[in-house]
Amino acid sequence: MKNNIILFTLTFFSVFAFGQKQKVKPIETSKPFVLGVIDEIQSKELAEIRVLNIYLPEGYNQNDTIKYPVIYLLDGSADEDFIHIVGLVQFNSFEWISQVPKSIIVGIATVDRKRDYTFPTTIQADKNTYPTTGHSDKFISFIEKELQPYIETKYKANNDKTIIGQSLGGLFATEVLLKKPTLFNKYIIVSPSLWWDNGSLLNQNSNLLKKDFNQQTDIYIGVGKEGLTPTEIPRVMEVDANLLTEKIKGSKSKKVKVFFDYLPQENHATIMHQAVSNSFRLLYPIQTKE
Repeated sequence: MKNNIILFTLTFFSVFAFGQKQKVKPIETSKPFVLGVIDEIQSKELAEIRVLNIYLPEGYNQNDTIKYPVIYLLDGSADEDFIHIVGLVQFNSFEWISQVPKSIIVGIATVDRKRDYTFPTTIQADKNTYPTTGHSDKFISFIEKELQPYIETKYKANNDKTIIGQSLGGLFATEVLLKKPTLFNKYIIVSPSLWWDNGSLLNQNSNLLKKDFNQQTDIYIGVGKEGLTPTEIPRVMEVDANLLTEKIKGSKSKKVKVFFDYLPQENHATIMHQAVSNSFRLLYPIQTKE
């Protein structure tokens, strides 16, 4: 009898303990956090597949009639600038802030920055150090002939097109601005590497500067306290950015507007986020109600 009581007691507490464990066992509810979609586009211009990270704004519906501005982001990989720029755009497009319109963001994942973002250089040392450089013409063709038509066909895009580029990406955005200015109507150029080919891009002629240029084009140029460039002939990043600004200010067209932003508290590594945030306030001024 005594043995039966002991057995019953052990069984009861075992069941009770098991039941208690069952009750507190957490339920698995994890699921992926989706920020956007990943597209792949076969490029004939570049002879390769390019990866695109696409952010679609809240409320985006393919069946709606609403169309959205498109922001094209260079260095748009997930481990580059895509995530934090998406955050800036989302934050600034909240209805209680309404600084920036809800926008589609196209992050162009990087393959070879030096190849895609630079034009041919006359500096032999740079040719030796960076042997893949000098093919920005193909990347411009990719954007013009393949990427923009792809986005405008697949997604609900309007005619408002912005490009964001920093460092060599800023050099590339500047090249597009001067050589193919109508590809975008807003340019966010951050710490542009205008030292490339000893600053030859600053001597580029451009339709942007002519009186009959009639596309409204707004340009933001931001630079930090960045100092000397990695060149044999000394150049200063801040000075080059100022020279670019003055060149654009010399445009005879009333449709061209440029904003210069010096951020002395930032350097080449830290400037991107703050500069883009500043650019939104300048390129999208909030209209005060009277």
